[in-house]
Order: sequence, then structure tokens, then C-alpha cells
Amino acid sequence: MEGKMMGTCELCGRQMVETTVHHLLPKEMGGTFGGTANLCIPCHKQIHALYTNEEIAVRLTTLPELRGDEKLSSFIRWIRKQPSTKIMKIRKSNERKRKK
Repeated sequence: MEGKMMGTCELCGRQMVETTVHHLLPKEMGGTFGGTANLCIPCHKQIHALYTNEEIAVRLTTLPELRGDEKLSSFIRWIRKQPSTKIMKIRKSNERKRKK
């Protein structure tokens, strides 16, 4: 995750949250100079807790694809209800733990 700043998360829409730059196509998959999105830290961590960079590169390279993902959409519905000041732990899913 790169440089932090305050703003609105482009994934969940929460405002006045600390955001980081998320490369829509992971840098290691050729996305260094590609599109990015400013995401709150919980949303950013959740994406990487659920999916490998290879999985992200194949099917989750746009905000609509991220929002439409079944696992992420339920997280987004939940996080939208949380105050921007709440600190939460994000853990890798058991399925994700089995992948490299």
C-alpha cells in the first residue's frame, strides 16, 4: 500500500477516511503505471486478504468488478455502516491462506 491520505474511499464511499492507493492491476502483474483507486485501509486490506494478485489481475481490475464480487460486496455493505474512525482487524480468509 502506498502513501496514505485523507479522503473518500472509491470502493465503499465512506468519507473522511485514511486512504491508500490501490493498483487496479497489481504492480507485479504489469500495473505499475496503470489505473489506481483511493481505498480506505480496511477495503484495501480486505481485497488482498481474499484474493491473490493473480486472481485480482484476472477478474477484479475495475471498481465495478470489485463492487460486484460476491465476497467483497458483503464486506462493502458491512463497512459502509462503520464509523470512519473504527479500526478493525482484517484477516486472510482460510481459502486465501491456502494459496501462495
